[in-house]
Amino acid sequence: MGAQWSQLFPPEPSLTESNLEPQDDKVFLVTGGYSGIGLELTKMLYEAHGRVYVAGCSPDKAQQAIRDIRAANPSSRGTLDFVYLQLNDLNSVREAAQEFKAKESKLNVLRNNAGVSWPPLGSMSKQGTELQLATNCIGPFLFTQLLLPLLEKTVADSPTASPPPGGLNMAEVRTPPRHRGQNYINSKIGNCLLASELARRVGPSQGIVSIVQNPGGAVTDLFRNVLWMKYLAWPLLNPPRKTAYTELYAGLSKDITMQKNGCYIYPWGRIAQDKELNKDLVVSMKSEQEGGNGKARGSWEFCEDKTRDYY
Repeated sequence: MGAQWSQLFPPEPSLTESNLEPQDDKVFLVTGGYSGIGLELTKMLYEAHGRVYVAGCSPDKAQQAIRDIRAANPSSRGTLDFVYLQLNDLNSVREAAQEFKAKESKLNVLRNNAGVSWPPLGSMSKQGTELQLATNCIGPFLFTQLLLPLLEKTVADSPTASPPPGGLNMAEVRTPPRHRGQNYINSKIGNCLLASELARRVGPSQGIVSIVQNPGGAVTDLFRNVLWMKYLAWPLLNPPRKTAYTELYAGLSKDITMQKNGCYIYPWGRIAQDKELNKDLVVSMKSEQEGGNGKARGSWEFCEDKTRDYY
């Protein structure tokens, strides 16, 4: 009963147009994007400077919606375009996919929004299938399959939440990309490289232990600027006290000796072996003499240069 009640009376949304980050250079395709829910989604994406395509079977309604949205958002850096699509005709679906691929080389988000409900009994698609099944299931399925290679290519060309090949890309450190996620990843890789380099530089001579640690995901304010990510990751997050055990181990465990200097600690207090870590990260954390690629030294020197006037 609680689940049904929540669906009837849901809480306030965590992600709205007020906290949606800019979508410059992102490509969106919304079927039925000129009416109802699809129209409201199109408005928000365009307001956020996205490149938005609305697909449907009514060119007049689509063009009117496009004119209205542009007029209401004159400062948007985004674009709006129309793709003719009849989901109840598989030939039209194929032609729509071809038209879109002729216009775009990538697709970040495909939103299969359009549908039909309770048509007159006996209504059929162009191919003789029950209209709702054809429009709500079969048509979108084909449309998605035809656009899947483009979606896959976009993913392959986009930053992912793992170290890039070869570890840290120093070019991105010097000139950060307009992508908050990639910049965050670079900063965390930088944490690892600086900690390992510090261990080499001060460990043998100063007796200081410097280690890398991943305390684990915690319910904190870390995601305050990307609330959607916080809710998406919620099942994997833990109470802060539990993640603090990793840091307690890293600072006070008798396992952490000078021989373990530069090691990697992961939840809830274990020393990771190289084979358990991303191989590019391992190579980047090591010095050239140890078979590394010098990225740790490069990160250190980059930070030295940025801070030399503040000592």
